[in-house]
Amino acid sequence: MKHSRRYLANREGLDPVQVHSVSGALEILKGLRAAKFDETVEVHTRLGVDPKKSDQMVRGAVSLPHGLGKDVRVIAFAEGDMADAAREAGAIEVGSSDLADKIAGGWMAFDIVIAHPSMMRHVGKLGRVLGPSGKMPSPKSGTVTPNVGQAVSEFKAGKVEFRVDAAGNIHVPVGKISFSAEKLTENATAFIDYVAGLRPATAKGAYFRNVTVTTTMGPGLRVEVKH
Repeated sequence: MKHSRRYLANREGLDPVQVHSVSGALEILKGLRAAKFDETVEVHTRLGVDPKKSDQMVRGAVSLPHGLGKDVRVIAFAEGDMADAAREAGAIEVGSSDLADKIAGGWMAFDIVIAHPSMMRHVGKLGRVLGPSGKMPSPKSGTVTPNVGQAVSEFKAGKVEFRVDAAGNIHVPVGKISFSAEKLTENATAFIDYVAGLRPATAKGAYFRNVTVTTTMGPGLRVEVKH
């Protein structure tokens, strides 16, 4: 893979095997040569789980104390008062079978799907569309809930949904590089602590195999996790 001059310059002097504190790594990232846009800061984790086993599937949603620094596009499957609450909370689209038809027709201009439990008869038909993109709502991640308006508000404010992939990895955004190092550290730590609390009882050995922080266009830095 060919890297830009800026990436190569930023990577110079960085030890790829050195392990940093979360705050230390984020301070380093903030000190690197900036891109021409406000890069997203991401945390990548490799967990010691086997996602093929249902009791080791790690997924959930965590509220980041300082949000993501971007407008999160949330849609909601709801009717009546719940639909009104979703609109008031900022959902960009609200509906039921009509919204399902729109998505089935190819519309995917949204980030999060919230659904009232009664609407899963419509959402369930979209598994092949929403599943591969990680947008299928579920009770475990808080995206299937009777409190639709509240869920819309939380996700727009910076609640992050995640699930482990087939290789045991989780990738989540935790803010923008324009955030202070302190805010980024608090967001990253909130995510790591939350994932630590989801450790499956059947997982053996080290749970956090590797944790890295990086930016959209920058190098990754390994961080120490004490869990």
